Amino acid sequence: MDNREVFINNKDVEIIIKSKNAEDCHSKFENTIAHKKPESKTSCVEVKAETLGDCDNNPVRLNPITAGVVAKIPVVLAELTVRFNVNAKIDLPEPAIEIKRIKKKVKVVQCMLIQGTDILFIKGFVRKNIEFATKECSHHHGMCGDIRHCTVDVPFECTTVVKFNGTRPAPLVTNTSDEFEFFTSKELSNDFAEKDRLLSGDLSEFNQISTEFFNELTFCELISAKVVEFDEFLHRERPKHADLPVGEKLFTKIEEKMVIAITLKLLQNRQVAIGPTRRECPTEQECHRPC
Repeated sequence: MDNREVFINNKDVEIIIKSKNAEDCHSKFENTIAHKKPESKTSCVEVKAETLGDCDNNPVRLNPITAGVVAKIPVVLAELTVRFNVNAKIDLPEPAIEIKRIKKKVKVVQCMLIQGTDILFIKGFVRKNIEFATKECSHHHGMCGDIRHCTVDVPFECTTVVKFNGTRPAPLVTNTSDEFEFFTSKELSNDFAEKDRLLSGDLSEFNQISTEFFNELTFCELISAKVVEFDEFLHRERPKHADLPVGEKLFTKIEEKMVIAITLKLLQNRQVAIGPTRRECPTEQECHRPC
């Protein structure tokens, strides 16, 4: 048979076999390849850390505007605390023995002031991650199971009247639309005297001046959020044909009562005049340098 060349490239073994016939190729192929055993990992996590030293720094001389400027900055209109009273019911996906932990985060999705009415619309939800214990096996001396979790969003919303303890928002500037026309003098028909003329506005055209004003929208910033809750487990019962320790029952429904207190700041971008200030030198040597 014809001479053949067989090239085998592997991750661990690279073999080049040259033979004169196919039979020698197969025999050398079986005797040459050696399988390497994969190295076993001693651990699944590796942690590398190092301690960093301190770095030196030098203060840089500031060059602010001291002559006074007009700046556009957020101005505080009001700071207030709003209270929400929420009653909610939660159905767990499987029976639980007890609640181990509940982590809460308050999130606001709408905070809008309707100017001219001083009414603030607030809408949001409380993100709750509930960890609870389940039952896998049990007898009258004890029981075992898993720790499961369930994440739910409990919504809340309300409206409240704002008392502006900072400054009132800028007055709204409304859009305007004005029409105008031109005077015309035209001849009349033979039914009128020759000296008579038709004096009126030009009905063959439409002229208008429209002006749009873009007001600054108010916005909110969250300062703090406090949640006080009282949770009750509903319909706790012992399953039939189940041996549980004394006093243990399973439940799937939770009724919770929450009092949510949110402190927020209501702001609006306004133009503010900042007066001149005296520039202070960071060191004594800097004071003798010319500006």
